[in-house]
Amino acid sequence: MSVDIAGLKLANPMMTASGTCGYSTEYADFVDLRRLGAFVTKSITREPRAGNDYSRVVETRAGMLNAIGLANIGLDAFLAEKVPQLEKLGAPVFVNVAGTSVDDYVAVAEQLEQVPVVRGIELNISCPNVKAGGLQFGTDPEQVRHVTAAVRGACRRNVLIVKLSPNVTDIAATAAAAVEAGADALSLINTFTAMAIDVEKRRPVLANATGGLSGPAIRPVAVYMVHRVYTQVTRDANVPIIGIGGIQYARDALEFILAGATGLAVGTALFADPTCLHSIPEGLADYCRRHGFRRLTELVGSLQTA
Repeated sequence: MSVDIAGLKLANPMMTASGTCGYSTEYADFVDLRRLGAFVTKSITREPRAGNDYSRVVETRAGMLNAIGLANIGLDAFLAEKVPQLEKLGAPVFVNVAGTSVDDYVAVAEQLEQVPVVRGIELNISCPNVKAGGLQFGTDPEQVRHVTAAVRGACRRNVLIVKLSPNVTDIAATAAAAVEAGADALSLINTFTAMAIDVEKRRPVLANATGGLSGPAIRPVAVYMVHRVYTQVTRDANVPIIGIGGIQYARDALEFILAGATGLAVGTALFADPTCLHSIPEGLADYCRRHGFRRLTELVGSLQTA
């Protein structure tokens, strides 16, 4: 079940998806976090952020919309209060880093280079719920290349993972830009910009008007985008993909792996059943036994399309 993310060996492919799991031990009462391949934190910014006004979350029939707006305690408080908790998890930690300028991203990445428990930076250039930063970096290949290259210079020890937005014409173009600029791995996908309307009030349900759609509704599109990026960009470049988007069961996870994902991150499903972090790898192991595969990595990108 072990996988390799840019030279970092993980016991299994399972990770938490940023924004759904808190800073460290929020889910510790429900699941054994030590059984994760890696723990991915919520987004951390250089300075504290209050986030968007309420309402910030609304359920849909096949997932949810969120417009949290990258609310977080900021880097200093994260280092002082949350890192000691992360040191007790017993799993590698990837910190999701967000910012409103390239300097913000670089400053946070440089600080995190000094934190032993942190083994990777997930560069969040794809959040659709903030007015500054967010998608401004993630939808233009040149901007993707610029911010990735800048943070690459700050990541000497940590694995640099770039999280891609699906809100683009061609995700292979932004993926290629990130890889060319030095990304060690890619996470895809982030949420889709979407809207819910209160028809009685004739107003958006979310205070931000729009939010990011996640959950089972986006899984088939996420699988397609993983396969597109794998076949057109990362397979030849030997850059691993962390697949995200509506994973709830082992069968969902297998779709991503067959499409080309090496790692797997679960987000929205945690709100319904946190124990899926355990049941999914158990299902993957069972699949390998039934089909005669000795290693899960034998399945990566093995989709037959002809």
